[in-house]
Amino acid sequence: MKIGKLFNSLKKTKEQNQMKRVEDKIKLYRKLKRKKKKKLILEHRRNKLKYYLERAGFAVESHKLSKVIFDLCIFLNFVISFYLIYRFSTDLKYGVLYVSFIMFFVWVIVFTALLVVLWLLFYLIIDLRIFQRKVGVEEVFADFLQLTSANIKAGMPIDRALWYAVRPQFGILAKEIETVAKETITGEDLDGALKRFAGKYDSPMLTRSVNLLVEGIAAGGEIGDLLNKISVDIQEAKIMKKELSANVTTYVIFITFATVIAAPLLFALSNQLLIILSNLMLKMDIPQGVGNFNINFSEVGISIKDFRIFVITCLFITSYFSSIIIATIKKGEIKAGFRYIPTFIVVTISLFLIFSAVFGKVFGGII
Repeated sequence: MKIGKLFNSLKKTKEQNQMKRVEDKIKLYRKLKRKKKKKLILEHRRNKLKYYLERAGFAVESHKLSKVIFDLCIFLNFVISFYLIYRFSTDLKYGVLYVSFIMFFVWVIVFTALLVVLWLLFYLIIDLRIFQRKVGVEEVFADFLQLTSANIKAGMPIDRALWYAVRPQFGILAKEIETVAKETITGEDLDGALKRFAGKYDSPMLTRSVNLLVEGIAAGGEIGDLLNKISVDIQEAKIMKKELSANVTTYVIFITFATVIAAPLLFALSNQLLIILSNLMLKMDIPQGVGNFNINFSEVGISIKDFRIFVITCLFITSYFSSIIIATIKKGEIKAGFRYIPTFIVVTISLFLIFSAVFGKVFGGII
């Protein structure tokens, strides 16, 4: 009996040890899986950031850029912290608990907000840079195709014709074609290099042109005539866009006038009217009770300061959306309106301040 109990105890202990080893292996597997997943996510983010940087034409490593943005956030937080500590040291009414809470808020909430804002600004700059590069390539692509067509008709093969068609005035396109030429020299297929070049830019025109060129090379047709026809089509599309832009000029003028001149003028008049009414109500001596009504003219419902804040906010929002609408009407791209935004905002708010000052001088002697 004792031997049987001992045997059962050893068997049970062995089973428990096996179960424990299995559980440890499962935990280790899950831990490794989580680490691998985090590593894959981090690698995916780095590759995505690297892809954006390549499309924007920046030769910067992604991890170095992340470190720069993180260090900048730390520096800004140190500046904010030193300023707050200086303010707290000059005013002794703040307790240690309050100062500790503010420091915790700065280094957790403010730091996170700064990090998010800086990354958003960075991606906005990258996006605008990519758009500007796309526009630069589209502007000279038709001329480049014509030169390439002439080189092919002169007897050059397609890769050499692309290389010798490069001109310094082509700018971004010249660098891209040089990259394509280097890839083909090192053994890369010309079709793959051209498609990789077109894939860097979100341009339907560029993608269609490269696809036609690749299909023409595969079909063995007359590439020189094909490139010439593609160039003519691109130029005709540009002319059509310019004609469409000219046809909607009236709408652009109306929106610009309403946003930049009419809105500041009317708001300045309203501001001056509010000032006149405020001064008038203060000088009028009207009894509080009139018949069965109790009327009080001693104060105005909205202050002049609050009204000016409302006006500036309204003009800021109106200018922002007006510039985007104008860019969409004229260029067909919302991104093209970002260069109009600072001009519209500065001019609109400046005109409001100028009109307010002029109306203050003109109507200042009424009350």
